[in-house]
Amino acid sequence: MSFYSSPKPAALGSLHFDLPSKHDSDENLSSSISYAEAKGTSLVNPEQSSPSGAAPSVSRLARRIHGWSWQAFPIGMGTGAVYVTLSGLKGHPGPLTSVETFFFFINLSLFILNSSTLLLQALLYPQQSRRLINDPVKGVFVPLIVLSFATIVIGTINYGVIPGHISPEGIYILFWIYVFLSVFVCFPMLMIWYNKPHDLSTFTPAWAFLVFPMMLVGVVASNVLRVLDPSDFRAVGVLFVGYFFQGVGFFITMFYICIYILRIMTTGFMEGHQANGAFVACGPPGFTALALINLGSHARKILPQHNLVSPLSGEIWFSSSVLIGLLLFGLAIFFFAFGLLPYWFKVHKHLSEILGCWALTFPNVGWISTLRVLGDTLQIPGFFALHATMTFVMCTVWVVLFGLTALAFWKGKIFLAAEADVLRDDNRRMVVVNGTV
Repeated sequence: MSFYSSPKPAALGSLHFDLPSKHDSDENLSSSISYAEAKGTSLVNPEQSSPSGAAPSVSRLARRIHGWSWQAFPIGMGTGAVYVTLSGLKGHPGPLTSVETFFFFINLSLFILNSSTLLLQALLYPQQSRRLINDPVKGVFVPLIVLSFATIVIGTINYGVIPGHISPEGIYILFWIYVFLSVFVCFPMLMIWYNKPHDLSTFTPAWAFLVFPMMLVGVVASNVLRVLDPSDFRAVGVLFVGYFFQGVGFFITMFYICIYILRIMTTGFMEGHQANGAFVACGPPGFTALALINLGSHARKILPQHNLVSPLSGEIWFSSSVLIGLLLFGLAIFFFAFGLLPYWFKVHKHLSEILGCWALTFPNVGWISTLRVLGDTLQIPGFFALHATMTFVMCTVWVVLFGLTALAFWKGKIFLAAEADVLRDDNRRMVVVNGTV
């Protein structure tokens, strides 16, 4: 399949090379081509590759594939945020499940689209693919493919296992696949990212995305335990692994948040697209509060079933989890307000920066879902009302962002590379010299 439309043939003139060689010398021409390949450049200027003087036309599909980035995954994660918050509503109406299932399949479709497009990019434009992974700013979004997978696992439990379409054994396998992916993706990206120095004056909490997949293991584990029998010994492994990785992810991401506080002390509130990153700081305390309370709830059933630690260990773990969860919930609320108050005055209202605005959705799912869990645990009805209110806000924000993202995509503001960039990285383009290919 060709991504280019060839210009109409015409008489070819001689082409000029910067390298000192004669045009009629095959030996020198061969050495010139070898030199250009070694330097990663082209012998032919795109403006000269056409006999008529016009640059070769690049199809829009090629520009889309080349211009795709890992920043596409927050769209799916924001979609997952909708059905996760909706599923937690108190007095959940039955017809709402159909709406949640619709959003789940949108998320699944976006995951397949993003993954397949980035795979095509790696095959067709490997230079651009490596460039995105090694980029100090765009590279931090690579682990989001694993986070997006986490929302799919949770959705599969809600709309596949609980209705009886998928067995709990299948979800148990998906859990270990997620754990493997979180380690397999996070550690190599950490090695790549920390291999270079970074300017802390440009720090944003989004840099913590490098560790986010491990931080969400506890959340995924607590959902998997919903469909596993507490007497099943596999539940013990899921419980302990959930606690282990939740601790690793939380403490590492909190170190990032400490740097975030230091950064805004020295530079003031973040501006432009970085203003969206302030909401990422809500994620670690919010998701950890949710994970600890839910894991503690399962521990009070699992530990006594297997006579582990002590007869009272289940109740002690649950009580301590609620206490710590309540403390972290307060911290998440603080960071939400801290990011929200200056947000409108700091963010740039440009369609080209719409992808960063998806940080308004998924990082806030943790503390919003914790509202419902605390309402059940502490028997405070006001938490249910707050949860319903924030769920409505989440759905409204999704509608606005999805519409603006679609508009930006249609206008070519996002996911569209320049023709010159595509030509530069295309390994299949031909070098035309003196009428020969």
